[in-house]
Amino acid sequence: MENERYGRVLLKLSGEAMVGDSAYGIDPAVVDRLANQIKRVVAHGVQTAIVIGGGNIWRGLAASSKGMDRATADYMGMVATVLNALALQDALEKQDVQTRVMTAIEMHEVAEPYIRRRAIRHMEKGRVVILAAGTGNPYFTTDTAAALRALELDADVLLMAKNRVDGVYSADPNADASARRYRRISHQEAIERDLKVMDTSALALLRDNSLPIVVFDVGHESAIEFAALGRPVGTLVVPGASELY
Repeated sequence: MENERYGRVLLKLSGEAMVGDSAYGIDPAVVDRLANQIKRVVAHGVQTAIVIGGGNIWRGLAASSKGMDRATADYMGMVATVLNALALQDALEKQDVQTRVMTAIEMHEVAEPYIRRRAIRHMEKGRVVILAAGTGNPYFTTDTAAALRALELDADVLLMAKNRVDGVYSADPNADASARRYRRISHQEAIERDLKVMDTSALALLRDNSLPIVVFDVGHESAIEFAALGRPVGTLVVPGASELY
């Protein structure tokens, strides 16, 4: 599917992608740049849904490791993703991109509840759908939410926009100078070698349904657009033989 524009994509954005040079929080200038990239994707006629993380504000797993109740910590993380979703919605609509925020936990005053058929209809009308609050359940990561929503919404591909990670490597490039980036790799090999593409349960779900993943660095100015258009960027995760750059 390389060099072929996808019809519908699910973009997974980490919360850290919204931080910029700060230690935490939301940098409006960074969010505006992300919105501009997404606007260009929509201009190509690509239907777009986004699952957004909340790690720039709150990490439930880290809090639970320090003694907080895990379910409570995870629900707080879900609320953090809603803050990010609203910030991204504001930036997109200032650039004249119609947007709907849908949440897995109900917040009627600020967002629509997630309903699969309604989300699909929004995309068919050219609206960007931002999916917040993960799956609505504790103990599940936003990676799992992205995998689940990509399958539910019949996306052609899951775009994994990483922060300062430009693909999948044979080893940790920060610890192993011989590490090489994959041009493509199979879901199964990524799982067996524990290459940290995404949460393992999410990766297994995508493997079982043969859904492609593109892993790339969101910091590149046109990375999201290139990934949505099927141009070579980052690492493509698909069934079949692996290939290094």
